[in-house]
Amino acid sequence: MKDVLMMILPDCPYCHQAMRMMEALRSEDARYAAVKVRVVNEQEGTALAESLDYYYVPTYFVGGQKLHEGVPTLEAVRRVFDAALAE
Repeated sequence: MKDVLMMILPDCPYCHQAMRMMEALRSEDARYAAVKVRVVNEQEGTALAESLDYYYVPTYFVGGQKLHEGVPTLEAVRRVFDAALAE
């Protein structure tokens, strides 16, 4: 299983929406509950944020690859979780 890196901003409404979607998916499927998501506030993790290629938040990386950037959908977050679970 691969870890997920999620870049956020604390005042971003889409980031809060993505967090709710992750919780919904974890409640729906026990496999998703095992996915580890490292959530990084880009204002506090500036060195990491500057080293990554993205513009909008939330942005998800799995295994160093950007899988989603910007306004989340439940299906997009599910794809991120599925990619983390894929071996």
